Amino acid sequence: MRDPDAPRLPSSPGFWRSPLRGPWLTSVLGLVLLVGITVLFVTGLVSYAAYNPNLSPVNDKTPDKGILGFYLFAWPTSPHWLYRLNQGVHVTLGITMIPVLLAKLWSVVPRLFALPPARSLAHAVERISLVLLVGGALFEFVTGVLNVQLDYVFPGSFYPLHFYGAWVFFAAFVVHALLKMPTVLRNVRHLREEKNDLVSPRPAEPTVSRRGALGFTGGASLLLFATTAGQNFDGPLRRTALLAPHGGVDPGSGPNGFQINKTAVYAGIDAAETGEDVWRLVVTGRTGTVRLSRTQLAELPQHSGALPIACVEGWSTSDQWWRGVRLRDLAALVGHDDDPPDVFVESLQRRGAFRSAALRANQVADPRSLLALHVNGEELSSDHGYPARIIVPAAPGVLNTKWVTRMTFRGL
Repeated sequence: MRDPDAPRLPSSPGFWRSPLRGPWLTSVLGLVLLVGITVLFVTGLVSYAAYNPNLSPVNDKTPDKGILGFYLFAWPTSPHWLYRLNQGVHVTLGITMIPVLLAKLWSVVPRLFALPPARSLAHAVERISLVLLVGGALFEFVTGVLNVQLDYVFPGSFYPLHFYGAWVFFAAFVVHALLKMPTVLRNVRHLREEKNDLVSPRPAEPTVSRRGALGFTGGASLLLFATTAGQNFDGPLRRTALLAPHGGVDPGSGPNGFQINKTAVYAGIDAAETGEDVWRLVVTGRTGTVRLSRTQLAELPQHSGALPIACVEGWSTSDQWWRGVRLRDLAALVGHDDDPPDVFVESLQRRGAFRSAALRANQVADPRSLLALHVNGEELSSDHGYPARIIVPAAPGVLNTKWVTRMTFRGL
């Protein structure tokens, strides 16, 4: 039977009866989020910088960013696993933090319905930041998870939505943290529960302790970590990534048996365009244009390097052994002997983003940057970019263009 005296409106203090809610639990969850969300924001900014968005419009999916791009810098090529580590941390940590975020939102839900909406100017600022914080958190985590799962059901492109949403969310997060930090530290230091508006005036009987609730939240986070982190590795560990589209069993076997994002069929690659008698690489630079068949490319000095593939969705491969022609040697063929410039790379790909991409001069000059013809001792498969693909250390996977057909060396 429902208590006839029980409040019926969520704005009433007695409506929320859980005995677990209180300043200590909320403060502990808030400190965890403070660290986690700060790391997520920083790794997200670094991930955006890895695209070298100021180099060319084709690399920049947020062209109206304005001053929000103040921090951008020329993305380095060393260490070669830099982007793999950054994006692995960003995505894996983001998924791992979901139970903590949900627990935090649950712990403060009475405040979302509290009346009056504002008791003072400071309280009004706090409430506004709270609305932006909750909305921004849900937006960022939902769009991030959908992107990882390759479910693009949201309107518009993921890149600008996630980028601008992150700035709104983090601005609200900083304001909220500054307002609440003194209270949070005081609540965590004191073992004795402090009364506030989160503590129910008529609590129900407890079924679990606050520490038990924290343990449950931590266990859920560990479970998500264990079923996601494996997508960053090859072999048995990848099979543990049950919640990741690029987890599970490795695709095929043999030298080309490692993860891919876009298949040749998805990209609209016609096998008739990639045959030895038809396909030509067009290279343009200071002294003109040369056209090279795959056989002619194979006759140029060949170099090898061990580099991974890492994607924005958080998955990556271990180092694969690539062999092909150095980008700086191709630049030298068209007059850039000692000072290789930027390069604009075009693909046979017909559908999807990043059909073309730009690479900075430092990426072209790196001796590990290749136009690869082989991987792990075998010719590239069609899904891995046959007849030729770009492979650059520390670059996002989408900038390692597959099915290359044209390269233009010039300042961008």
